[in-house]
Amino acid sequence: MAMFPLLFDLHITPTTRDVAQIVKEGGVAALKDAKRRGDAATYQEVRCKSALNKVKGKAYMAWSLNPYRGCTHGCHYCFARRYHSHLELDAGDQFASVIFVKTNFVEVLRRELDRPSWKKESIGFGTATDPYQPIEGTYKISRGVLEALRDAATPVGIVTKGPMVVRDIDVLKDLSKVASCRVHMSVPTVDEDAWDKLEPGVAHPMQRLKAVRQLVDAGIDCGVLMAPIVPGFSTQPRKIEATIKAIADSGATSIGAMVMHMDGGTKEHFMSIMQREYPELVPMYNELYASRYVKKDYEKRVQEVVSLMRQRYGVTDRRAKTSKNRLESGVLDDPAAFALRAPASQAVK
Repeated sequence: MAMFPLLFDLHITPTTRDVAQIVKEGGVAALKDAKRRGDAATYQEVRCKSALNKVKGKAYMAWSLNPYRGCTHGCHYCFARRYHSHLELDAGDQFASVIFVKTNFVEVLRRELDRPSWKKESIGFGTATDPYQPIEGTYKISRGVLEALRDAATPVGIVTKGPMVVRDIDVLKDLSKVASCRVHMSVPTVDEDAWDKLEPGVAHPMQRLKAVRQLVDAGIDCGVLMAPIVPGFSTQPRKIEATIKAIADSGATSIGAMVMHMDGGTKEHFMSIMQREYPELVPMYNELYASRYVKKDYEKRVQEVVSLMRQRYGVTDRRAKTSKNRLESGVLDDPAAFALRAPASQAVK
């Protein structure tokens, strides 16, 4: 594989396939032109051959876009960790410390959107790694993506934990005039302890909700995803209620919620964290997660609490309802009555 040193000597940006081979043969240290920045992460610029990824089996999006690979947010529950193993990297610390930047992404995307065959189908932006993680402030690729989608009048749904999205309010407003455009801010919980333990590189939950308020006030359709709700950390009804109340106060147009699921790579990383730092929770997790998904009855009980709290605070779907439809407070009894218990009387604390 003599071509790889030559690639770097000529300052030609490698493809992700090149990078996988380089890492396989020499580890991360072999990425000679990768840059280590102040956040202690290593950034490798790569070329991509395509920007749009076809999505199968999802009614709400036909394509996805992800200009970065890896994410310094480093959320311990992130399902995208498994994708790093495709590059001969581990799904643990290297997912958050070795980031690949697709520098020609906007150029490639514009070519794809300009094709006569492009049908302007719905796009999910940021479905694997966050398009507004901190390095976006340097490269501005996500802003370029939005400009390309605006120029092609293509509908998009954006998923992010990054308050930096407010930087692009001007483009989002222009895009919203020509196509469906929705921002989904991920705020699994406003509980500071859970945030500190599970989302080591993410902005404070209230910073994210402040960004929601700015987007909504600018006329941008912005909902909040409580995703994922993590057993033992954010499933307690009082925490769910506090989160939904804070989301309601932000003006979010809707709330979506799901309990954490664990794919390959994610499960190994997450359970290693549990075994090292929270061993008392390991038996509960072993019982709840016989497969990648949590037990259905547990998911159902969590969703019942979320649904009831959504009604209490009037956030069912504000896109379709006006303020006069807001439900009065006091609809629910004491939320503690909906305490979630793990199987075998192992309390979710």
